[in-house]
Amino acid sequence: MNSEINIISLSSEPHLAGPNAVLAITMRSELNAISGAVEWLMAMIQECHCVPGQERDVEIALREALANAVLHGNHQDAEKKIQISCRIQCGGEVSIIVRDEGKGFDPAKVPDPTAIDNIESEHGRGIYLMRALMDEIRFEQGGTELHMRKSGSHSNRDRRAGGPSFVAGNSNQEKA
Repeated sequence: MNSEINIISLSSEPHLAGPNAVLAITMRSELNAISGAVEWLMAMIQECHCVPGQERDVEIALREALANAVLHGNHQDAEKKIQISCRIQCGGEVSIIVRDEGKGFDPAKVPDPTAIDNIESEHGRGIYLMRALMDEIRFEQGGTELHMRKSGSHSNRDRRAGGPSFVAGNSNQEKA
């Protein structure tokens, strides 16, 4: 397989709510590198039982985030890297940061995929899905850094029933 995953660090630290795992991976900007990175991280997340019953939501959001970083951030330039940082609170929550080496973008300019003009588009649903599946997402560093968080202590299924909101001030809205 041509994909490359370089594990930068793997450490754990004590925490009052239980042990934490702090993981960092650097991967090449190739679509075929996504599955290996996701499978490795998801194995760690599942082992810690930080989001029981919601692992699939995290996996889908992570795949979408990495696909966006590869395709839109780094434009599949294999010389550019994608950094993934993951903090797992065993029995608590998972926080993931995905950084690309692209020029960034303005998340506010991403069209709403539920708008009638966009409903038949073949693209443009990744951020929408991430918002629906995670408790929080926000973009930093001019759009080159995505922060996602999922808590295991409660389900966001009631919030998802109405779909993700694009209203300013929503907890899922990224920083201005």
